[in-house]
Amino acid sequence: MASTGLAPTEREQASLGDVPDTDKIAATITRRRLVFLALNAATMATLLSGMVWMLSHGGIIAVEWAMLAAFTLTLPWLSIGFWNAIIGLILDLRHGRDAPGHVTPALLRVSFREPIVKHTAIVMPLRNENPEESIARFRAVQRGLAHTPHAALFDFHVLSDTSDPAVAAAEEALVATWQAETTSARIFYRRRTDNTGFKSGNIAEFVHRCRGRYDFFLPLDADSVMGPKIILRMVRVMQASPRIGMLQSLVTGLPSETFFTRAFQFGMRHGMRSFTLGSAWWQADCGPNWGHNVLIRMEPFREHCMLPELPGNGPLSGHILSHDQVEAALMRRAGFEVRVIPEESDSHEINPPSIVDFIRRELRWCNGNMQYLRLLGLPGLPPATRIQLLLAILMYVSAPAWMVFVLMSAALAGQPGQFEGVTVQAGLTFFAVLMAMNLAPKLMGLAQILASDRRSARYGGRDRVILGGIAEILFGILIAPVVAFALTLFVVGLLLGRRIGWDAQQRSRERLLWSEAARALWPQTLTGLVLAGWLAYVAPWALAFGAPILLSFVLAIPVAVMSTHPAGGRWSSAIGLFDIPEDRHPPAFGPVPITAPDPA
Repeated sequence: MASTGLAPTEREQASLGDVPDTDKIAATITRRRLVFLALNAATMATLLSGMVWMLSHGGIIAVEWAMLAAFTLTLPWLSIGFWNAIIGLILDLRHGRDAPGHVTPALLRVSFREPIVKHTAIVMPLRNENPEESIARFRAVQRGLAHTPHAALFDFHVLSDTSDPAVAAAEEALVATWQAETTSARIFYRRRTDNTGFKSGNIAEFVHRCRGRYDFFLPLDADSVMGPKIILRMVRVMQASPRIGMLQSLVTGLPSETFFTRAFQFGMRHGMRSFTLGSAWWQADCGPNWGHNVLIRMEPFREHCMLPELPGNGPLSGHILSHDQVEAALMRRAGFEVRVIPEESDSHEINPPSIVDFIRRELRWCNGNMQYLRLLGLPGLPPATRIQLLLAILMYVSAPAWMVFVLMSAALAGQPGQFEGVTVQAGLTFFAVLMAMNLAPKLMGLAQILASDRRSARYGGRDRVILGGIAEILFGILIAPVVAFALTLFVVGLLLGRRIGWDAQQRSRERLLWSEAARALWPQTLTGLVLAGWLAYVAPWALAFGAPILLSFVLAIPVAVMSTHPAGGRWSSAIGLFDIPEDRHPPAFGPVPITAPDPA
């Protein structure tokens, strides 16, 4: 067999039972990272040069220098997302079903028929979640594994941090019923009396209490569920790869009823497909940890991944809210690999039911990621891991930077002389380039589907994929400024000392009320009206350029409400708009409720 690169070499060695050539693999990873760095450096330099040229006519004034600074902060994620997507599509078209093994060679070391000999704990941390929904999802995981020959090697732990006595009583009753009805499985319930460290503290208490009992553990969120095939596959890969400390599965959405969630998860699914494959190509052994649906080697985690409490009293102090990527960084510092399986499987989660719920989740993640500012100097981190922490910060800096750029552009519109040397064609061309790069992950993910008869059929055919893709992109353009503005206000609040707590997420609802939408989104609406009035007064010509953002702001409240109206969800389901494969072929591991009302 001819060797053409990393994956074939690994495949040949796996088939012969050889130990991989670690020096050659390390050299390949270094070469990939250097190529990726060069591509992004050249791309960002080109875009920044283009913006400097556009703003330099008439001289660069103070406002324009501020715009350039804000624009620069948006470039890393714009460029990285673009190249991740391009590389992911190339890998998929070139290697097909073998593409995941090309970037995660450990997948080639198992045939998926090997005996499973390691013990795994599957854990679900809960805090004031809907107990009926979350435990029903957990039971679905257990039912799936019960039909395999390896069920005895899995235990199930409900780890409660619930502070509401009524919810806690419901949890205990439901777990007791589960235990009584399922004598063939070991099911445990533990409720902490204090909530030190939130979710990461909950997990830490578990791994210390159960030291020595398990080889691996697999945390699930209250809204996640996994089928037996992917769980067994992950265990086999970890068994065969003692250097892997964390193995993350690609998580996709489940069928939903609201128009918002159906559109959101359709776009997220396509956006993540090529993006994750491309990022795994260069991240390699410094991959992601998203905090759930990830298999973790328990003893190294206990020894090396306990999180520090950040000193002080400000919003970036205290317990780390976004624990996942920090744990991955500590695992990598300890010498273990963090890898991802960059392909769709029966690894799922339920996405937020409305834009308001999505924003609330984003704000908590924003607060947590900003805490990484205090962790960048941790000693001993590999350079790629330190860069990932920096990128996690920039992910939530780019949205406020974009909003600052937009607002300053509106202010600059009152000085038309600054734009006299820029033709409309040049301005539109530059804007089109930026939009194409921003949409590249979704476009490349859609291209992966359209390039395959088999994949297209799972979505109902190419016509449905194209229609859904166009509709989702338009819907995404309508809601993206709303989310970015909310993040901007929150970052300003962080600078002023505001912090956020750890509350249960709203994972299902019948619809979003007008009053709730108005309370959450009135700043966007007011800003949109003021901006529209300002542009109409000083530069009516700019209204056409600003229309997408102005419409997004002004229509924020009605769009938020109507996108959760049951009629919209029923209509999109009836015509197959935004259908995902699970809409047509429900998961084999059993029914998963997602629409039960929240407990009073």
